[in-house]
Amino acid sequence: MEVTRTLLPEVLVLEPTVFGDERGFFMESWNAKTFQQATGVDATFVQDNHSRSVRNVLRGIHYQVEKPQGKLVRVVSGRVWDVAVDLRRSSPDFGKWIGTELSAENKKQVWIPPGFGHGFLVLSETADVLYKSTQYWIAEFDRSIVWNDPDIAVDWKHVHDGPLLSRRDQDAPRLRDAEVFP
Repeated sequence: MEVTRTLLPEVLVLEPTVFGDERGFFMESWNAKTFQQATGVDATFVQDNHSRSVRNVLRGIHYQVEKPQGKLVRVVSGRVWDVAVDLRRSSPDFGKWIGTELSAENKKQVWIPPGFGHGFLVLSETADVLYKSTQYWIAEFDRSIVWNDPDIAVDWKHVHDGPLLSRRDQDAPRLRDAEVFP
């Protein structure tokens, strides 16, 4: 596995070793020992999630204020623009974001540690996004920040005529008004 640190050093892009031939391919999508050795992160995952969305759906920017979740995100069908935002007030990178394209074709994964918000925009007709979480989802701790907050200024790439949003994401607060991490 190849690990690339992003401009937010705790957020990692992982490229698994893929073995392929005319029959198809094989890759190890998760191995705790390999992950820990390659990243230095000792993560225990308690929940797997699967999301299917159509083109131009934007989900996020989501996070949990208590029992924050680390997430290992990958796409098994289609492609998305995946974004992580540092929501730790004590961090020198507070409010900064990184984005990377994840697709079934490139097989990249992103490690988003606790303390970061996460969102993605679907670039293909449909996309299936899988992510492992280090904490269970708990509704009362679930928060979001509005996708187009000018103080964060995420470049959502390819958003045309506004994305398709849930009511929750439409009504999300700006970073300056949101409950975030110390």
